[in-house]
Order: sequence, then structure tokens, then C-alpha cells
Amino acid sequence: MRSMNFASRNFKELIRDPLSWVFCLGFPIVMLLIMTLVNESIPAEANMKIFQIPNLAPAIMVFGFTFVMLFASLLISGDRTEAFLLRLYTSPMRSVDFVLGYLIPMAILSAGQAIITCISSFILGAINGVSLSISGALLSIVSSFSAILMFTGFGLLFGSIFSKNAAPGISSIIITFSGMLGGIWMDVESLGGALAEICNALPFVHAVKAARLAFSGNYADSFTESGIVMIWAAAVLILSVVIFRKKMKA
Repeated sequence: MRSMNFASRNFKELIRDPLSWVFCLGFPIVMLLIMTLVNESIPAEANMKIFQIPNLAPAIMVFGFTFVMLFASLLISGDRTEAFLLRLYTSPMRSVDFVLGYLIPMAILSAGQAIITCISSFILGAINGVSLSISGALLSIVSSFSAILMFTGFGLLFGSIFSKNAAPGISSIIITFSGMLGGIWMDVESLGGALAEICNALPFVHAVKAARLAFSGNYADSFTESGIVMIWAAAVLILSVVIFRKKMKA
């Protein structure tokens, strides 16, 4: 009950901020539209499939979670700066109550963002004569649950460690890594060499692969990739809980 009350407060803080609507809900739609227009200008001879809606929509869905991470780090670091958490430390709330109180609204926002992205992809697909699978879209959201946990965990971690001024900058590094090394804007498999190995060693490309595979109906391979991301998510969340507890005792 304590977790849910705290989660309700945090959710209200998120939806009151106009920037959260712009970046978390509006930005994925804008990017989906822009990159679809870019795809229309690419000659068919180039055989560029990465910007086609079946590949683009799940990738942008995952990329959108990075902005939820940004707002999670801002909210937590802001609460620390304003001594809001210090006052709550005197309450009966435990560290798990705090973590769940931040995690639940971020997960809800991410799920809403994913649904809106999928709906937008179906609208664009209908306009461009591209047939998409409803079951594939739904399962891509399910397979992205591990990515939601991972990026929210990064937000909890950065918000617990860094100040309100530093947390956004650190979060932007993860946003950049996710965009450049996650296979969202380029085909990682075609790169080869050390760069491809680096991409595959990080979780971002696996999160994108999981969403794309589920979207295309390859569910078995999708959940294999999702399992890799879940390992990262568990590690990040455990680390964030440990650091948060230390901050409570400090």
C-alpha cells in the first residue's frame, strides 16, 4: 500500500510535466513519421530495410524507453535535491517501497508509450499499404518488458548517484549509446569487426532485436534476446536498490 501511494504521487508528478508528454509520448510518433518519410526517399535498389515500418516501429518503441529513463533520473535526483526523500526516510517506508514507487509509474508510462507507438505504426502502415500483425505488435510490447525494467533501472541508478544537474547528462550518454549501438538507425549485423562485437556485448541491440523479432512473428528467438536484456535489467535494478539503501542510511 505504501508503494502504491508513493507510485501515485510520482505518476502525478510525471503527467504534470509537459515535457514528459512531448518526449515520452510525442517524440516516438514524430520519429516514426520522419523516418518513414526518409524511407520513402531511399531508392528500392539500395535494399535498405531498417527504416521500413516492421523494423522501424519496434526499434523506436525501445528507443522511446530511454526518455522514460531520463525522466526517472530527473525525478529521483530532484527529490533528493529538494530533501523530499530525506523527509520520507523518517516514515515506515522501506527501500523496496521507494524503488517500487518509482518503478511502477515508469513502467506504466513506458507501456503507454509502446502502445501509442504500435498504434501509430499501424496507421502509417495502412497509409503506405504495409500489412502488420496485431499479435506481433502485442508480443513485441511483452518482449520489451525487460527493456522497460532495464532503462528504468538505469534511471533509478543515475538518480540515486548523481545530482539533478548531472543526472540528465549521464542519462544522455545511455540515450546516445542506445541509438548508435542498438541497431536502431543502422544494421549492426552488416558492420562486422570490433564495433559489432561491442554492440553485441551491450544490451541495447538485444532489446531492439527482441522487439523486432516479436513484431515479425519470430517469438522463440525474440524471448531469447529478451532474456539477455532481463539479465542486465536484474543487475542494474539490484545495484540501484543497493545504492538507494546506502543513501537512505547516509
